[in-house]
Amino acid sequence: MGYTLQANRKTREGPQHPNQDAQFRYIHRRVKVFLRTADPVISVDTKKKGKGIPYGAYDIAGDRGVVSVGVTRDTAEFAVESIRRWWKLDGRKNYSMAQRLLICADAGGSNGTGVRAWKLNLQQLADQMGVPITVCHYPPGTSKWNKIEHRLFSFISLNWKGRPLVNYETIVNLIGATKTRSGLKVKAVLDTRHYETGAKVTASQYESIHLRRHKVHPDWNYTISPHHQRD
Repeated sequence: MGYTLQANRKTREGPQHPNQDAQFRYIHRRVKVFLRTADPVISVDTKKKGKGIPYGAYDIAGDRGVVSVGVTRDTAEFAVESIRRWWKLDGRKNYSMAQRLLICADAGGSNGTGVRAWKLNLQQLADQMGVPITVCHYPPGTSKWNKIEHRLFSFISLNWKGRPLVNYETIVNLIGATKTRSGLKVKAVLDTRHYETGAKVTASQYESIHLRRHKVHPDWNYTISPHHQRD
């Protein structure tokens, strides 16, 4: 019937990056600072799964996740739209007084360090939210340490283990039904929008981004501020 066995979790990583430990410590410090001021911290990633493309945003403090299941391509625009959906469905009501947002992401894929469209779309999101968005990337080859992997996607994988993912409705329902003893809550939404690959970002568009790179590993850590602060 066309079904194939697939691994449910990542077991191998690439070679260790020389600055890996320092970046882990930096991310840990940033997360603690944001949590101390009750500002949202989310861990994001894509779980590539054949028919659907689940992109998740996991709220570290609230143990909640919003997963958008795409039907076309895993692009930077899709990634940021998934984060926007998290804000609309969950983040805005739980962090109405937020002054900033921290995103912890892998170094590659649609939210990779070198993807200009990722930063351009984040600028648009920062403008809409009216708060600066800080991004901290996990070093290359360390994606399994991203909290969304072992706090959200690992349980989603267990929930749909052995069940044929025959259509989008099945995928969305299985993701949304995922629960844990810790009280994890998950919302799943089907995103039927068509996303084009190969989006080009012009030099002028990139220069318009209010991008401030951090002193510590500036390629991995940066903040994008809105063009106009929220009142």
